[in-house]
Amino acid sequence: MNMILKGNICYSKSPTELEIFQNAFLICEDKTCVGVFRQIPHKYLPFFFIDYGDALIIPGLCDLHIHAPQYAFRGLGMDMELLGWLNSYAFPEESKYSEIDYANKAYTLFSNSMRSSATTRACIFATLHTPATIKLMEKMELTGIVSKVGKVFMDRNCPDILRQVDAEAAYTSGKTWIESAKLKFKNTTPIITPRFIPTCSNDLMRKLKALQLEYSLPVQSHLSENKNEVKWVKELCPECEIYAQAYDQYGLFGGNGVPTIMAHCVWSEGREAELIKKNGIYVAHCPQSNTNLSSGIAPIRKFLRNGIKTGLGSDVAGGCHISIFRAMSDAVQASKLYHCLIDQNDEPITINEAFYLGTAGGGSFFGNVGKFDKGYEFDAIIVDDSNIPTTNPLTIEERIARIVYFSDETVIRAKYVRGKQVHLD
Repeated sequence: MNMILKGNICYSKSPTELEIFQNAFLICEDKTCVGVFRQIPHKYLPFFFIDYGDALIIPGLCDLHIHAPQYAFRGLGMDMELLGWLNSYAFPEESKYSEIDYANKAYTLFSNSMRSSATTRACIFATLHTPATIKLMEKMELTGIVSKVGKVFMDRNCPDILRQVDAEAAYTSGKTWIESAKLKFKNTTPIITPRFIPTCSNDLMRKLKALQLEYSLPVQSHLSENKNEVKWVKELCPECEIYAQAYDQYGLFGGNGVPTIMAHCVWSEGREAELIKKNGIYVAHCPQSNTNLSSGIAPIRKFLRNGIKTGLGSDVAGGCHISIFRAMSDAVQASKLYHCLIDQNDEPITINEAFYLGTAGGGSFFGNVGKFDKGYEFDAIIVDDSNIPTTNPLTIEERIARIVYFSDETVIRAKYVRGKQVHLD
């Protein structure tokens, strides 16, 4: 739709600066942004016009890491560490998705929540079950959100019901899934998803690389989330000096033609951080999950200072909240703990930086997404923050800070993805 939205418009100019336009006009033409204007240029006057009054118009939020099949048990096992939690909660729950009726019920809950959230782009883990993964993709397509959904691959160190018979069977099931999905959806596309190195054999990784090359797909997985996990990978892959090499040796760690997201990277410093930057890896920073599962505090300031591509992830159900606004506030708080407890030379990140991570930072994985500059894809949310009480007039920047911390008190009046309205309160 060609349209003009009026309101208080705000987006990230850079990781530290906001572009703010009060009572201005945001113009969309052919699904992309024309720009923000103080007055409507004459040629655009015929466009459909919507006045959102004093509401805030900001870019849609991007979730770089979320597990759809874990949505139904959010908040459970939060007193456990990662590996025990996987065996006690995540794997038993994910085994239920062999039943398509259960998958339909659970993914309806998940997709409904995503539809009403502020998220407009997402990278999503499913399970190994092909029919259930297609069902998830069907439901995500109906939300209007642009998403990359991954059938999860595992062939060792997991319950038999979640284990591929062998690498060849994994390759065959992967082809079946990709072929079933590649022409069926407009906004929902496959992403190669080895769960993490402890559950993926060398043969499986080679077969996943073959799939990646055959279909030119991006990759998502986990990296250096938990100390015990890192230690385990060293035992499983003695030939690798750092965890990242366990992916890189198979060509599944960024580089040319392999857009890649690695979630967490809590313990990725030194040589691993250098390889992350060199290969253009996106770090999905998931601060709430890192706290809940006793994984640690990611060096987010170091990532930003060193030019490592970084966005935010809710990591449901390691994280309890689907809101990327919540991930923004958690990221600020975690960085304060890092500053106080680990390295006082690393200053905490600011609200502006957290806002950038949840919009343009993660959005760039999808291309020109997360800003309102000319030529960017038109993703926007309309936020009514009038429910947040105050006795003093606030600047737009102050209002942005408050919706980050009090997003559950705000109302998403509308959500637009690629220029199409996909949610109305």
